[in-house]
Amino acid sequence: MDYKPREANTLVTAGPDVGASTAEPLMVAPGKIPAPTVKKAGAGKAGSARGNTAGDGAPDKPEWVLGSNLAMARVARSIERAAEVGCTVLILGETGCGKEILARLLHRSGPRASKPFVPVNCGALSSTLAESQLFGHEKGAFTGADGKAVGIFRAAEGGVVFLDEIGEMPAELQTKLLRVLQQREVHPVGATQPVPIDVQVVAATNRDLQSEVMKGTFREDLYFRLNMIELRIPPLRERPEDIPEFIDFFADQYARSYRMERWQPSLETITEFSAFDWPGNVRQLSHVIEQAYVLQMEPELPARSRPVAAVVMEEPEELTLTADGKLPFVDLNMLRKCAVKQALEMTRGHKSRAAKLLGVHPNTMTRIIAEIGDETPAP
Repeated sequence: MDYKPREANTLVTAGPDVGASTAEPLMVAPGKIPAPTVKKAGAGKAGSARGNTAGDGAPDKPEWVLGSNLAMARVARSIERAAEVGCTVLILGETGCGKEILARLLHRSGPRASKPFVPVNCGALSSTLAESQLFGHEKGAFTGADGKAVGIFRAAEGGVVFLDEIGEMPAELQTKLLRVLQQREVHPVGATQPVPIDVQVVAATNRDLQSEVMKGTFREDLYFRLNMIELRIPPLRERPEDIPEFIDFFADQYARSYRMERWQPSLETITEFSAFDWPGNVRQLSHVIEQAYVLQMEPELPARSRPVAAVVMEEPEELTLTADGKLPFVDLNMLRKCAVKQALEMTRGHKSRAAKLLGVHPNTMTRIIAEIGDETPAP
């Protein structure tokens, strides 16, 4: 049976109160994050619909699904308040929960929407150049500084700086960040005077920062400074009622993206997907549905699907353990050749889709095909 969006007796609209968990999902349209409340069906769907109506009468496409989970209803209210007052925000949640997406929604829903949103992966900051990357530097401040650099905080002037994986930030940089938050100014490397800044800082992590504070790996004063408003995103396994809405959302998104007919999941599929624990959270669910569009096949739960590498060997006995408990010799070049060949067969010779299936860049795929000398032309 084809899946159709479920009917509900209540719907999420703008307002200060939170209603029962049977509310319809909150669909977030560009620049709109209404604080959830419950309103009887038929009284209007301004807050739960897919956004404002454009001049041509077509509604805006939703950017995300906050869902009908009560924890996410609290998150929605907090986002609206944080965007309004411009205070620091700490987003907590497992990998794949959509922390950066919520940070971007916060940015677009407030008065800073017209200013830059600058994301930073704290785990990827260079140990030697991190201060310059964040706060800028003067010409000649260090070897190789051939000109001035404004740095991330000044580049985001008037907007939002998103510090992803804040728990990965080195201790010495934590001290400098704390001063920036306290003084509302940065001190570029090599500069004699600080520079005032006006930015909203949103930080995110999948770590337990309170435990990191107890262990002494994260500054307690910085933790409290960042945690003016805390957004705790529950993992997808704790909000199964939202999974049908995410399926609907991603099915629409990838049908448009790949210009294909929209996938209509059966009720059985919806039930199975809702019961799965999704260790990779929303990102994993999105990947499963996108992969189905790429391969032009029905989406399957990860436990049921087999990666290409698991099926390239046609004879299982070739991987039987030896007497000493080790795997027999496997020619990795042959394995790679088989994987590429099968991926091309599964995608009917489409190299870009085959590359996506194997998790490699299309340029890498082209190089591998050239190396193995077994290119299958695209249709």
